[in-house]
Amino acid sequence: MKKRTEIASLGEFGLIKHLTENFDIKNKSSLKGIGDDAAVLEYNDALTLVTTDLLLEGVHFDLTYVPLKHLGYKSAIVNFSDVYAMNGQPKQITVSLGISKRFSVEDLDEFYSGLKLACDVYGVDLIGGDTSSSLTGLTISITCIGEGDQDKITYRSGAKETDLICVSGDFGAAYMGLQLLEREKKIYRGEKDFKPDFSGKEYLLERQLKPEARKDIVEILGKEGIVPTSMIDVSDGLSSELLHISKNSQVGCRIYEERIPIDYQTAVMAEQFNMSLVTAALNGGEDYELLFTVPLSYHDKISEIKGIKIIGHITKPELGNYLIGRDGGEVELKAQGWNSLSE
Repeated sequence: MKKRTEIASLGEFGLIKHLTENFDIKNKSSLKGIGDDAAVLEYNDALTLVTTDLLLEGVHFDLTYVPLKHLGYKSAIVNFSDVYAMNGQPKQITVSLGISKRFSVEDLDEFYSGLKLACDVYGVDLIGGDTSSSLTGLTISITCIGEGDQDKITYRSGAKETDLICVSGDFGAAYMGLQLLEREKKIYRGEKDFKPDFSGKEYLLERQLKPEARKDIVEILGKEGIVPTSMIDVSDGLSSELLHISKNSQVGCRIYEERIPIDYQTAVMAEQFNMSLVTAALNGGEDYELLFTVPLSYHDKISEIKGIKIIGHITKPELGNYLIGRDGGEVELKAQGWNSLSE
């Protein structure tokens, strides 16, 4: 029988010590981490970036099919991604949890093992947080602190007419992974000896359960001397994020359906679910890829970088925001990505 240690047996401070004692400090800017009333950070010439995400059980994740270790990893990644989207580097996080009595110390160990893996892979320090009881399941709040050079930090508001619209990776896979998990969950509810069949669909599950932040793309752009004019990470859907850039930069855009990168497994699953592939790619969300713009003069340089695709260009604001279909027809882009407040 699996060991179960009640959280109350450790107490709040004992629990925090237990969960965080194996996290080492990696960054010079982390002068003091966990163990005092506040963390102490020191930045010299770099600007400080701060972002926060709140994840709620039943809204943002379903523990029926999300392993706690994967949840810990993903919870950190979504914050790291926001900092990379500013062309910065994540350095520290604080983690606060609301925990119901159905969770044991061993459950939280699993969550923190995923959190630690993310911190180790991306070179980020855990420097504090809080825990409290919860009556509504698991609540996760993570704040990420990063740094960036003043001349390299990138906002959503800098896109200019004729700029190229670029993306990393591919789109729609995380959404298809979610649809697959939800389908298997419904079948599972009706069968006793149920074993889900995910063979051949591993990429879709990985994109949903264990996404990665595009640190590599930020590093490549830095090495090539390319500072994007605007940038955002794709969490709520490619269409929604394009409209954020257009609104903040006061521009229009044209993207081309045939240029949107889509993985083969995504296409197969969309067909099985009888879904529009382009709709899944535009509105699915949780891809955590980077969407950014660069001056037209970088066309040749950008085209040679593996993992980056040019999907369109920025236009005058009065021309609006449109997708050019494979048949040449224009469809106006709508913000149809996921919105938790509409649930």
